[in-house]
Order: sequence, then structure tokens, then C-alpha cells
Amino acid sequence: MPTTSTTSTCDSARTLAPPVVRTPLGVEITAGVDTPARLPGEASPHPAHRLLARDAGEYLFVGLRGGARPDTAAPDTASPRAAAPVPAHEPPDAPGLRLAPGDVCFYDVRRPPALDFREPFRATTFLVPADLLGLVDSDVRRIARTPVARASRLGTLLSPLLSDLARATAEARPQVGEMLAWNAVNLLATLAAEQLGTAVPGTPGTPGTPGGAAAPGTPGAHSPVLGRVLEYVELHLTDPDLSPEVIARAHHISVRYLHKLFKDEGTSVGRWILRRRLEECRRDLLRYGRGGRTIAAVAARWGFLSATHFSRVFRSAYGMSPREWRDTAGRGARSGHR
Repeated sequence: MPTTSTTSTCDSARTLAPPVVRTPLGVEITAGVDTPARLPGEASPHPAHRLLARDAGEYLFVGLRGGARPDTAAPDTASPRAAAPVPAHEPPDAPGLRLAPGDVCFYDVRRPPALDFREPFRATTFLVPADLLGLVDSDVRRIARTPVARASRLGTLLSPLLSDLARATAEARPQVGEMLAWNAVNLLATLAAEQLGTAVPGTPGTPGTPGGAAAPGTPGAHSPVLGRVLEYVELHLTDPDLSPEVIARAHHISVRYLHKLFKDEGTSVGRWILRRRLEECRRDLLRYGRGGRTIAAVAARWGFLSATHFSRVFRSAYGMSPREWRDTAGRGARSGHR
């Protein structure tokens, strides 16, 4: 269960920091910090890696920390407690990333960016193990260079949801707070996947575009009806009978119109449901490990009627079987949170 702690700031013993919500798998959420001098990280900010902003408002930061699966075998460290290698520095003249209020910016906590903000602002920060989002080291480097603009299709949908979840998580009872924190992780995983252009089988996908433009395959926020449909899908993912017919009937629209809503966004109802169910299964396999629910039980919980079908689509989506993910990637992520 998450815990909430309140500590004094360095500037004033009378000024209390906002509560930090922590979950068992190492996710930390801090909402509404007023004009922090720096972002949480494992080193001092490097001046070549700068975030630039000129307007007041709330900015969302996602710090990615230990546990990202390496792209290639890494050399042994001198000590099992040695820190993960830090990526090479950018050139001294590397341009800073410009942000606007509501933008979502990923960064590597091993090398936190320096803040160059000219106006007072609020910072909401999510610290998430990179492996929990299914990211390898090269993914972390790529996604840290492509902030998700609040004005983009994906940012319009997810930025306010992430902000609301962060505040609600900090104020909720521990049991509810943990559920809300996991909802935030799910949104961040979807955001990361779309920025990187990854997709489940049959879903169109292209590499993430600069400035936070959404890749094809993500329902956007152009239609209020579509927004309500997406919320309905999230609430009913565990229902094996969830179908286009059920969704259309619940929203008093035709099945044809429902399919058109998703087609206009470059995907389909079935592909979106499959993608979200796979993401939830991957998260549960990591969360519970070998000592928790069986793979078949996890699949059934998220609406898969056939364990064989689940294993096939999981391997096709993530390049490994559910068992391999749980026993390999999952073990690595959990060991990094001790």
C-alpha cells in the first residue's frame, strides 16, 4: 500500500513539502510542488540537458529510474550496489527542450535535467521504474527527448487526467490511493508506448514524432463521444463480454458509428481493447510475480477466455511469453525496488 510522508524543505522548517505517495513497486507521486529548484534525481542536473519554459502553470514530469532492461549485455560492475551507468553527456551546445504548461516530460533520474523556468510554476512528478513501463535503455533516451505537448491529441486527453490522478492519489485513503496510482502508471505506459510508436499486433504505429504528436493507433480527444467510450472501456476491461455491440448500446450509438470513431483515429475497437488488456496483464504479472496469481488467472481477470490465445498475442506484442516476462523482466524490476 502507498505511504504518505511530509518533510520540511531546506529553505524553511515551517514550509512543508507536499505529500509523497509511494507504492510497493517503487512508484512515487508528488503533486503540486511550487517552483522546485530541481527535479528528483540521482545526480546533479547537467547544464547541457535543460528544460526551458516561460509561462506559469503546472508541468508534469515523469522520472524514469532503475530497472530498464539493457539493449545489450552490460559489463559487470565492481560492486553489486554500484549505480547504473549514466548515459553519455550531450554536446555542450545541445539545445534545451521547450515546455508549455500541461506538457508531460519524461527524464532519466540518472541524469536529471536542469530547469530554466522564468516564471513561478507548479511541478507534478511521477517517479516510475522504467521496466514497469516496459522500457529498455534506448527507449528511455528517446522518450526523454520528446515531451508530450499539452496541445497534442494525446496530451489533450491524458495531461489533465494525470494531474487529477496525482492530486486524488495524495488525498485518498491508502487502499484507494494505490488503485489510483496504478491508474496513473497505466496511462503513463500508454503514453510511453505511443511516443515510441510501439503497438500490439495489427495496430498501426509509427515512430514518435517530435513535439509530442501522437502516433497513429491512439484514439484522440477530437470527439466527446469517443472520450466517454474510452472511459467506459477502462471501467469494463475485465468483462469478457465487452464488445462493440455492448459499447455502442451503452452509449446509444450505432455499431457502425462506433467503428467510425476509432477508424478516424487510425485503429479499431478490438485492437484498442486488446492493447489495454495486454498492458494490464503485463503489469499484473510484474506486480504479483511467481508467488501470486497464475498466468492463466491473470489472463482471465482481464477478459481473456483462452490462456493459449493470451500467450500467443502477448508474445506477438512484447517479443516474449508471459512466463518469460514474469520470470525475467519482472525479477529484474522487483530487485531494483528493494
